[in-house]
Amino acid sequence: MKLFYVFIKKEFYHIIRDRRSLFILLGMPIIQILLFGFAITNEINNVNIAIFDHSKDITTHRIIDKISASSYFSIKQFIERESDIEKVFKKGKIKAVLVFEKDFSKKLLKNSHATVQIITDATDPNTANTISNYINAIIQSYTQELNKDVVISYQIIPISHMVYNPELKSVFMFVPGVMTVILMLVSAMMTSISITREKELGTMEIILVSPLKPIQVITGKVIPYVFISIINATIIILLSLFIFKMPVQGSLILLGFESVIFIVTALALGILISTISATQQTAMMISLMGLMLPVIILSGFIFPIESMPLPLQIISNIIPAKWFIVIIKGIMLKGVGIAYLWKETLVLMAMTLFFIVLSTKKYKIRLE
Repeated sequence: MKLFYVFIKKEFYHIIRDRRSLFILLGMPIIQILLFGFAITNEINNVNIAIFDHSKDITTHRIIDKISASSYFSIKQFIERESDIEKVFKKGKIKAVLVFEKDFSKKLLKNSHATVQIITDATDPNTANTISNYINAIIQSYTQELNKDVVISYQIIPISHMVYNPELKSVFMFVPGVMTVILMLVSAMMTSISITREKELGTMEIILVSPLKPIQVITGKVIPYVFISIINATIIILLSLFIFKMPVQGSLILLGFESVIFIVTALALGILISTISATQQTAMMISLMGLMLPVIILSGFIFPIESMPLPLQIISNIIPAKWFIVIIKGIMLKGVGIAYLWKETLVLMAMTLFFIVLSTKKYKIRLE
């Protein structure tokens, strides 16, 4: 047991001595969470739009003022000719054009309806759809102000209520996903590179013929990175709380416990990657390229798994990140406890055990 403690101590010294790697391990997650948190968003702010007003009456002016007063849009141009619409879109600075028909106020009073055409630049379909929805919401709000004193029989009014994220902040969706991706990639990559480095230098065989058992070698390699990954997870959670105002409706203790389980799963996967990698470059390529796309695409981070083809839905079940995203969203946003998350927790534990057993068997074969 004393030899095992010495081995762990050696691994800590090896990590601390390499200042550049330590900076990457602790600094990269901070930079990534800030970049992803601020840069990746479904929300729109100060989007440049243009107005083509055929009518130029008091009603159109009020609607334009209401749109301009919002923080979502900035009116940059008033178009005088229909032929100018295509020109402003080609320049790329205007994302939408509002076209008010002739005699807008008269038609609204006489026919009880008038038309506003919303033309959006759909080179980015998601942004175009969001812009259209925002403008529609503002116009509907103005319509309700006009109709507040008007009684309409048999009127059906749908009322929507958003739970867990009523303000529809995209950061509430991206921060848990980014936390998962960072912990997964950093933990797996650094562990696989650490083991592969020993193999490249020829010291792995020496370690394996020492009195230490293969399971002790694996555990000794993992423990230092468990501590570093826990520090990363703590930093990410603190940034989420104080920078992005991410709520934690559930237990922080449970969140920490589940994070440690996922970290150990990722580290065990890194050990498994090292068994099939002959060089550090190979280990890095498998850890980054082999894990990044499946983690991002098949974990439900960006794209809903339910919308994928059935074969991809089945494959997603072997991605540890999928289960951790369910756990972290359940704790942080829904405030649920272990009674609702025990299945996902058991899946992560089973994956961890599978990766460790497989890695240990691999090294036993090599030793023989």
